Amino acid sequence: EYSAMKFLIFTILGSAFMLVAIVAVFVTPEVGTFDMTALSTQSTMLTSAGVLIPMGALFWLFFIGFAVKLPTWPFHTWLPDAHTDAPTAASVMLAGVLLKMGGYGLLRINVGMFPGQAVDYAWALVTLGVISVLYGAVVTLRQTDLKRLIAYSSVSHMGLVLLGIGSVGVAHGELTVAGLNGAAMQLFTHGTITGLLFLGVGLVYDRTHTRYIPDLGGLADRMPVVAVALLIAGLASLGLPGLSGFISEVLVFLGAFQAYAWPTALAVFGIVLAAGYILWMMERSFFGLRRERFADLTDASLVEAIPLGLLIISIIGVGVYPAILTDVFEMGLQPMVAVINAER
Repeated sequence: EYSAMKFLIFTILGSAFMLVAIVAVFVTPEVGTFDMTALSTQSTMLTSAGVLIPMGALFWLFFIGFAVKLPTWPFHTWLPDAHTDAPTAASVMLAGVLLKMGGYGLLRINVGMFPGQAVDYAWALVTLGVISVLYGAVVTLRQTDLKRLIAYSSVSHMGLVLLGIGSVGVAHGELTVAGLNGAAMQLFTHGTITGLLFLGVGLVYDRTHTRYIPDLGGLADRMPVVAVALLIAGLASLGLPGLSGFISEVLVFLGAFQAYAWPTALAVFGIVLAAGYILWMMERSFFGLRRERFADLTDASLVEAIPLGLLIISIIGVGVYPAILTDVFEMGLQPMVAVINAER
């Protein structure tokens, strides 16, 4: 009940900020439309229409609404509680769908409709992104509950989305496309990777009735399919080449490095920390000391293994052939980048 109420309060407050911005845009003379395509393709419409609220304020009103959904620091505190108390299916939907709405909104509205403000405030987005990456990684290192560990790792990985979006600040041409493409790709890869992690943890909890890492150990002998699935998801999460997480992270770092070298280096350090908590989790849970009370555990059934397999295929497939997604994303991002370059 506490988690549900906390989630509701954060969502309502974030949506309230966004509602104020939406109404302000609609009632502006010469606008009178909610059509995002029209507002994005004619971004000068808002600047020349005498908006009731300053453009910078509109940008941040929308940003707060989407940052709560993403979530990024300091709007993230609802996420660990929600994931911890939610059933497995809800956690998968939360990680794979709801969190992506925040990133999509930032790309479609904050960057698409407010390109000038996105360029002006890119430094702030990068700062929040790097803080999220490092804070999420450091806090994750101290977690002993499997679901809370994954939840805080999500905060860290969503910081990369802000870092990629922040590449609009100084970078030009292909680097800007790479950064935004990386942000979009990170939304997809995080959904599949984290979804696989939550599915695996759900199966572990269903068999062992615990998510407390020190109580686990030696599960790989009894649950090899689940162990392999979680290992692949973990390696993808820390950016192992050949898996989808590597592609999105490289694109984000390529786009942001020229403009923000030191912040990007700090974000890379956050990925190094990710290797620490992922490998620690796997060693303690699956490859540690065997527990006698888990001697009769059963592995994933065929019905349970099918969704694990589908997510593994997507993670490996995109890692080996990323153009299947990056080319599609780039078609939508190129017009946006053209407007951004004109705003510089």
